[in-house]
Amino acid sequence: MEVLRFLLYPFAAVYGIVTGIRNFLFNCGILRGINHELPVIVVGNLSTGGTGKTPHVEYLIRLLSGEFRVNTLSRGYGRRTRGYIRAGADSDSSVIGDEPMQYYRKFSGTGVNVDSDRNRGIREICKQDPETGVILLDDAFQHRYVKAGLSILLTDYHKPYFRDYLLPVGSLREVSKGARRADIVIVTKTPRVLSPIVKRQMLSDIRPRAGQSVYFSFINYGEIISLWDGRKIPPGKKFSAILLFAGIANTYPIEEYLYPLCHDLTIVKFADHHPYSENDLDRIKRNFDDLYGPNKLLVTTEKDAMRLLQPKLCAIAQKLPVYYLPMEVEFHGEDKQAFDEQILNYVRTNQRER
Repeated sequence: MEVLRFLLYPFAAVYGIVTGIRNFLFNCGILRGINHELPVIVVGNLSTGGTGKTPHVEYLIRLLSGEFRVNTLSRGYGRRTRGYIRAGADSDSSVIGDEPMQYYRKFSGTGVNVDSDRNRGIREICKQDPETGVILLDDAFQHRYVKAGLSILLTDYHKPYFRDYLLPVGSLREVSKGARRADIVIVTKTPRVLSPIVKRQMLSDIRPRAGQSVYFSFINYGEIISLWDGRKIPPGKKFSAILLFAGIANTYPIEEYLYPLCHDLTIVKFADHHPYSENDLDRIKRNFDDLYGPNKLLVTTEKDAMRLLQPKLCAIAQKLPVYYLPMEVEFHGEDKQAFDEQILNYVRTNQRER
């Protein structure tokens, strides 16, 4: 493995030069981002994924939607469509992507939009939904053609950007000093009990610039829910065996949560945003049928569940007793109040005149 990593270093160096030139051109003003009249918040990361972006966007939706008309704008990764699309009753993950589909199903009062051209997407949102008070740009930290008013960078506690490497050696999309562009850095997926010593060490490693805020969050899992009838499993219920299948970047937090709930945990992994097929469902069914025990559970993530609801798969998937595990994020101690106030103050003070 180390030999392979060594062989990939030249490619990482070339990648670093290319992304470095691009960032240099933006920093010098040769390439320019566009300012927009209304508050725009970017949520993203330096790595290729697995930092918990989706539940953090959901946290922002919950925080802001009581006071403002919220719209989300994503690229719509994995969709089979192109251009700008606003989610509607006929949308599924093949049309808008799995993460936007999750937002659409959970937050009826929030506008959900996809477009790889974020500036065009913002203009379309303003046209179609003129009451919009804030736009959340999902996974757009490197999309510098939009000049966001507030940028939030997420980094995984178990694999922070300052201990990672550029692609293809590691998972970084750009060098770690790119983190200095962020207004807020959130260390995600921390332990529920976070030692002050560990927290101070992380802050020392991050070395936030003047005016840059750093917060710490952790995952809270909700009740396990049936995808088909909404039935919920009581918290703490034990199973003889659980089969977890997922197409996400990192499954380790879910694995840690499920291990105490069963005697035997089997994991079937797919690539991030994997488009499920009939063969995949057959494979999942065979693995589930092979599990022993009087009570078994077939569980996946909420994001994966969205991909099973496509019309071409739904009839087959409904033959499986699929449950999904929703998650939310919480902030440690005083971080919650400070983070909430920073977000709300930014949006309140940057409302456009109508």
